[in-house]
Amino acid sequence: MSILKEFRDFAMRGNVVDLAVGVIIGAAFGKIVSSLVANIIMPPLGLLIGGVDFKQFSWVLKAGDGTAPAVVMEYGVFLQTVFDFVIVAFAIFMAIKLMNKMYKKKEVAKAPVGPSTEEKLLTEIRDLLKEQNTKSL
Repeated sequence: MSILKEFRDFAMRGNVVDLAVGVIIGAAFGKIVSSLVANIIMPPLGLLIGGVDFKQFSWVLKAGDGTAPAVVMEYGVFLQTVFDFVIVAFAIFMAIKLMNKMYKKKEVAKAPVGPSTEEKLLTEIRDLLKEQNTKSL
């Protein structure tokens, strides 16, 4: 078997294709959530704290001089990323919770209402054996 054929078989396996689709959708979902945080959630938060954009929060560790740029710790960008993560994690949690709820409903719908035919037959056999044992005593 050639290496190219092995690679093609590996790449076309269901799990690899599903993973690739998941990564692509996850990246797009991440962009949507980042936009939600940056453009919808953070402006009102910034307004509440005095009209400041979180991305502007930073500490200058060393001022720039001539040719050397300033050394700046931009903790506002970090806070923005933390907010993005929390919202993405919450959205994924809610999606999985919804999926689990739907899956449980499916399982409940599949459960048999009464005893199966096999259980009925075994119950009849048990009852007949009990009846025979009581007659023989």
